[in-house]
Amino acid sequence: MRLSRTTKYLLLAALVLGLAVIYFPLLVVLLNSFNADTTFGWPPSSFTLEWWERAAENEGALNALGTSVQAGLAATAIALVLGTMAAFALQKYRFFGRNQVSLLIILPIALPGIVTGIALNNAFRTILGIDLGLFTAIVAHATFCIVVVFNNVVARLRRMGGNLEEASMDLGADGLTTFRLVTFPMLRSALLAGGLLAFALSFDEIIVTTFTLGTGLETLPIWILNNLFRPNQAPIVNVVAAVLILASTVPVYLAQRLSGDTTSGGRL
Repeated sequence: MRLSRTTKYLLLAALVLGLAVIYFPLLVVLLNSFNADTTFGWPPSSFTLEWWERAAENEGALNALGTSVQAGLAATAIALVLGTMAAFALQKYRFFGRNQVSLLIILPIALPGIVTGIALNNAFRTILGIDLGLFTAIVAHATFCIVVVFNNVVARLRRMGGNLEEASMDLGADGLTTFRLVTFPMLRSALLAGGLLAFALSFDEIIVTTFTLGTGLETLPIWILNNLFRPNQAPIVNVVAAVLILASTVPVYLAQRLSGDTTSGGRL
């Protein structure tokens, strides 16, 4: 399809406008993390690294960062195991209710976070009698992190087909050997991409975390929310927000590159 020059310019202008709406506020946050003016006057008259130094020494932010990393890594580990097993079960086998099970696996990421948070809070406290803490937050994060791992693995299994695995079995390899030498190498990049996306999703989550983390603990997003309107903490909040931007962008970028690797069979 050939487009006129006017149409191309209009499409380019719409693209630039859309990207500006999304990324200009993020750029402002990054610049304000170096802004020497505590009132964040715009444009910045001078820049400083003081806020980064103070953020590196802020005990509350560091503790919140540690909690976020622990929750993200644990939730990602659970999601990798359960999401991969679910993907194999639904892709490799045909059984009654298969489509309904697939819907149930994907549903948690589509539900409003506040609904998921309230439901899990009630389940932990009322039904199971578990006190809210880091463990309950990890379980809560895993419920939606499983979805991104499941989607990545299912997509890779569909592209792989079953010919190579069948050939391996025909040549005398058992199921474990076939998985180790044939299936897993081709799934490796999909698993890594799903793990990176799951970690980024867990690291940024705030609504479900609010209902399942309990008192006395904060993740980094919750720490930002609690300190956002405190004047003496505002510069440090900008630094932490800038770190969050970078921490979210890198895993998503790597996951996009890895999940788009179709020519090498997922080889890293």
